Amino acid sequence: MNTTKTVGNNDFQFEANSQWAQRPAGVNWRDVVAVHFTAENDVYVYNRGDREMIYFCSQGNYLGDWGETDFARPHGLTISKQNEVFCTDDFAHTVTKYDLQGNLLLALGTRGCKSETGAVDVDYRKIKYSAGPFNYPTNLAIASDESFYVSDGYGNARIHHFAATGDHLRSWGDPGTRPAQFAVPHDIRIHENGDIWVADRENDRIQIFSPYGNFIRLLDGLARPASFDFGPDGEIYVFELGYRAGMFPGNEPPSDAASGGRLTVINERGDVLCRIGGGNATDGAGDFYAPHNVRVDAVGDLYLTEVVWAAGGDRGLAPQGCSALQKLTRI
Repeated sequence: MNTTKTVGNNDFQFEANSQWAQRPAGVNWRDVVAVHFTAENDVYVYNRGDREMIYFCSQGNYLGDWGETDFARPHGLTISKQNEVFCTDDFAHTVTKYDLQGNLLLALGTRGCKSETGAVDVDYRKIKYSAGPFNYPTNLAIASDESFYVSDGYGNARIHHFAATGDHLRSWGDPGTRPAQFAVPHDIRIHENGDIWVADRENDRIQIFSPYGNFIRLLDGLARPASFDFGPDGEIYVFELGYRAGMFPGNEPPSDAASGGRLTVINERGDVLCRIGGGNATDGAGDFYAPHNVRVDAVGDLYLTEVVWAAGGDRGLAPQGCSALQKLTRI
């Protein structure tokens, strides 16, 4: 298995490294759900292992961790410009905010208590109606005024907007396939113009809204987009789960040749500029089995996380050697 490889095309070329992070001996993180960056460009890694929050310098050297925490199941991570660490915990149905050392600053939601949508678990197909916060929330994004938006989630079909204080301002969205309806809103980002972009994973698209929730447009033709982020030159990196891992029972891929996990680079019109992965290989640098989160750092390098265990590793379906975290350094 190659741990480094050059991937991409002439316009978007990267050195992929599946062993970038130098973890302390004996630390297992199984699934890495999300990464984000401090103002100093240190990398926080949110995971489902022994120590749920581990942080590194951009070269991959270990800096510290929060030790054992009480997250039920880590899912999404965003760090503000003020170095406040926001976490979504989907099984706890909560959103929490910490300082960089893990001291709790804010908690939203009641641990273990979900809003009533008719869903009984993480199967979005059982949602009967949308509701308030939270039912397996997935991620969040922070606006320039320090208010924040939460994508909610596996058991809900809603975007919630909160003031910086945590006061609820508004929500929008319903279950379904039409515009402003969702089937697993799995990631959320804010464009530099203030528009709210949402990865509507099981509808194979990204939806775009005004800050007040008015539908603007969508980008379709994607392959279960789990996550995305904006690049330094206006490009968008979309990390697609594809149709070979993490499928809900009874859902079928669109064709026998449907893509596996891949990274697709698009422009704001949705034109494809580059693709990495998506084939049969899943266990080397630049290959993907169960894409979950992608973030672009201050210098344009990419960090990509995978949930190999949750998407099939726990049932013996994932090939040995699949990476939970890769760094793609722009060449």
